[in-house]
Amino acid sequence: MTAELFKQLQGQLGRDCKAFLPELILCGAIVLMLLLRLFKLFDKRHLGWVALALTVYALGVSCCQWLGMGSVDPRFLPDGTMNIFSGLLVYDNFTIFLRLFLFSFTALIILLALLTGLPDKEDSADFFCLLLGAVVGMSVMASANHLLMILLGIEMASLPSYAMAGFLKGRRQSSEAALKYVVYGSGAAGVMLYGMSLLAGRYGTAYLPDLLRFMNDGALEPVVLMGSLFLLIGIAFKLAAFPFHFWCPDVFEGAAAEVAGFLSVASKGAALALLARLVLGMGGLGPMDPVPAIWPRSIGIIVPAIAFLAALTVTFGNFAAYSQTNLKRLLAYSTIAHAGFMMMGLTTCTREGAGAVLFYLIAYLLMNLGAFAVVAFLRNATGSEDLADFRGLVHRNPLLVVTLGFFLLSLMGLPPLIGFQAKFQIFSVLFEGAKEFERIGQPGLSNTLYALLVIGGLNTVVSLFYYVKVLKVMVLENPIEVVENKPVVPLPTPFLANVYLSVLAVAILVVGVFWNPLDQAKKQAVIGFAEPAVPSAVQSTAQGGP
Repeated sequence: MTAELFKQLQGQLGRDCKAFLPELILCGAIVLMLLLRLFKLFDKRHLGWVALALTVYALGVSCCQWLGMGSVDPRFLPDGTMNIFSGLLVYDNFTIFLRLFLFSFTALIILLALLTGLPDKEDSADFFCLLLGAVVGMSVMASANHLLMILLGIEMASLPSYAMAGFLKGRRQSSEAALKYVVYGSGAAGVMLYGMSLLAGRYGTAYLPDLLRFMNDGALEPVVLMGSLFLLIGIAFKLAAFPFHFWCPDVFEGAAAEVAGFLSVASKGAALALLARLVLGMGGLGPMDPVPAIWPRSIGIIVPAIAFLAALTVTFGNFAAYSQTNLKRLLAYSTIAHAGFMMMGLTTCTREGAGAVLFYLIAYLLMNLGAFAVVAFLRNATGSEDLADFRGLVHRNPLLVVTLGFFLLSLMGLPPLIGFQAKFQIFSVLFEGAKEFERIGQPGLSNTLYALLVIGGLNTVVSLFYYVKVLKVMVLENPIEVVENKPVVPLPTPFLANVYLSVLAVAILVVGVFWNPLDQAKKQAVIGFAEPAVPSAVQSTAQGGP
């Protein structure tokens, strides 16, 4: 019996490693870059191209898994869902979609760093090892199926992020940003770990599907509510959701624009994926029709709690952004507001809501990355990130202003740009969810979603003012040279930088018009999402999970 079980475990390990292959490639890239520094030939060379090549390779493997190619895709179940590594992680379409999102974004960030010259050759191995290490942690967060893996994934993502936030050597503001990030992050991790210990101690398991099932079936005891709240605090910190946002503006202002852009998108995607697994696991209704035979009791708490958090987050982020004069701080508060918009999709507790969040994430990747890229190129050209220094920028570099206009107007939600489609999908699932709750006799939850829909619409209008304010300063105000009756000095940017920004701007327009392929992809990503993963053969033999 022992020999047979060992053979099954050995066979399963190969299958699990095949499912985890993209992350293993990134781990190999980290080890390779560290080893290359031991040789004089590579000691002073920039290793960003090594990181980019292996990230693209991992992205290619993930694409093959998404397309179901047998050589790298080990799925054998009809819905494509299975547990790996004895149930610690789950491998499904949702996991693969998040990998595609994370690895695509990482490749674009590495390319941006190569274009801006951050880091230099001497520090390139350290920086890109930290970057790829954070991405591996975020990927683990997105596929976590166990409380231990949630904690491990969040810490793997957080620790490299702390170091990257303070990567600008000799800059006091950068060091302060890293210190604040470490202190706040450590506190949030401690609170989250305590909540996990309460939940695992109460139910005697840390296996997520079992834990969520016990929480749905049992009474909502104070210890369970407290444990869930503390766990939510840890996730809200990664999302920069109000009132756990306080680290975000200071860290973004002190960190390099490239790092701030990475944190604004990648960490949000991983945290939202984790939150989606928890929310749909506790109160998920699956398709909106038919009505479930057994109503999850936790749904009455989850919907108002997430809705309240989302409403506060989006409102605070938008109003706080209006008074900002530093572009990175303005985009930091914009990031907070968009986290609120994305949380709105999860208040429906449906696959459709989770799919709308995935669509929004892809749109947010293009919009926010482009905005931070403009800030990075402006920093290189002028040495400043304050809005006042970019008065009349359209006279000095029209392309930068035009592309920034695409990014900001898309963030606002102006059609036909992709940001409009992203917000429309969120508002659509809120409306449909409210009608569904009303139909099945839950007027309180229905009114909650209707109220959230109104708040989202009003906040979209509010965001218009601070996004347009940036364009107003750059387009309508005169540059300082005109005020002083001096000739306007052009502000050139490298050709490849212009190509980079132009491609992102065109993508925002093209995907905004032809959005159906992305819509179909996000629908495929949430197939079987709210269904529990079927244990593997070995798990059935050995207690069905840890």
